[in-house]
Amino acid sequence: MNTKYFDLINQTYYFPQEEFTLNKDNLEFHNIDLMKLVEQYGTPLKFTYLPQISNNINKAKSWFRKSMEKNNYEAKYYYCYCTKSSHFEYVMNEAFKNNIHIETSSAFDINIVEKLLDSGKINKSTYVICNGFKRDQYIENIARLINNGHKNTIPIIDNYEELDLLQEHIKRKFKIGIRIAAEEEPKFEFYTSRLGIGYKNIVQFYKKQIQENKKLELKMLHFFINTGINDNAYYWNELVKCIKVYVALKKECPTLDGLNIGGGFPIKNSLAFEYDYQYMIDEIINQIKIACDEAEVDVPNIFTEFGSFTVGESGGAIYQILYQKQQNDREKWNMIDSSFITTLPDTWAINRRFIMLAVNRWNDTYERVLLGGMTCDSDDYYNSEQNMNAIYLPKYNKEKPLYIGFFNTGAYQETIGGYGGLHHCLIPQPKHILIDRDENGILATEVFSEQQTADDVLDILGYNKK
Repeated sequence: MNTKYFDLINQTYYFPQEEFTLNKDNLEFHNIDLMKLVEQYGTPLKFTYLPQISNNINKAKSWFRKSMEKNNYEAKYYYCYCTKSSHFEYVMNEAFKNNIHIETSSAFDINIVEKLLDSGKINKSTYVICNGFKRDQYIENIARLINNGHKNTIPIIDNYEELDLLQEHIKRKFKIGIRIAAEEEPKFEFYTSRLGIGYKNIVQFYKKQIQENKKLELKMLHFFINTGINDNAYYWNELVKCIKVYVALKKECPTLDGLNIGGGFPIKNSLAFEYDYQYMIDEIINQIKIACDEAEVDVPNIFTEFGSFTVGESGGAIYQILYQKQQNDREKWNMIDSSFITTLPDTWAINRRFIMLAVNRWNDTYERVLLGGMTCDSDDYYNSEQNMNAIYLPKYNKEKPLYIGFFNTGAYQETIGGYGGLHHCLIPQPKHILIDRDENGILATEVFSEQQTADDVLDILGYNKK
């Protein structure tokens, strides 16, 4: 009878997989011995595997290059990193090794852009795409960047008033883009995105406020679907509408030469994850080319703003199972040494599921469990996998510590969780380590931040003020 945890995983999924392998009884992630990390750094532990950032960037660039060659698409592709996914310097340092561009969403992002320029990580030819709702500080920062000579800064107009605000502060001719307010899926409680300008109003907006303005140069139409780039009727319908707007606008505006299709590439959230990235890109490029050829306009340069796809699959978290509580005849709660609400907030806020696997004891028998966090909040739990209605782990044994890993957690979790600040029930922020490889493939690890101490928390709360 196949009763081991390894048997369960092996008969449920194709295993091993590209990033997950087994070394005897222990799980390896990109050939990293996770139990060695536990022995060296303890738990709870956050980690970032830096090479995966570059790996995903170069995969996407390769897919777009192949698709453009296949479709005889005579324009360029620009990969932009969406900073809100993770603003950390170690992410930027790795990402900008790959000749990419940057997308911002709020005022302080521009300060990061200036730091990157000062350090030589980006340069004057790097595109800075400025999205989001813009007021005072954001407007001033964008203007400063442009006034200081960064001509490839492109503020994306989100509403009619922004154009006037930008012109008040920018002293030279500058480039702009316009964001389309996409229509949301029928299941949404609202029909149209709060971001951008309606499909039907864009050409008229251009004619009225931009066309005769010698200070402005319209370069980009921006399109983003909240639910991401998916092979369904809703996405293709919205893409076709967007392309029609681009064609109509291009006929009025010769300077327009960029179409930004935003972000939205999914990342692996289960061992059963399937997504044909190359097919999706081929179809997008093909749809754009057909429409432009039929309208006899030049195809646009393509911009993307991948955030989660860039950084998500580089991150992970490891916890120890501290205790098991049998609450009734059917439910066993495995309690972790941290909190889901504070360290993986998307599991609580939007019911997000990550890949979850045992780190050790793969040759032990398994049991069905629920996972609970340390806070006293009833919502601090994780109860099922993406494609299963239950969680199965090696059986709890007080004499044989069990460790579990959550993978592909690198996007949004630190900022939403309030990195460096207070956390629910004052659960301390875990230690965070960075993992890299040298040119010979040798692993190196370093501590990025230590686990929060009581003094750290008391400082924030004001108890240590003299």
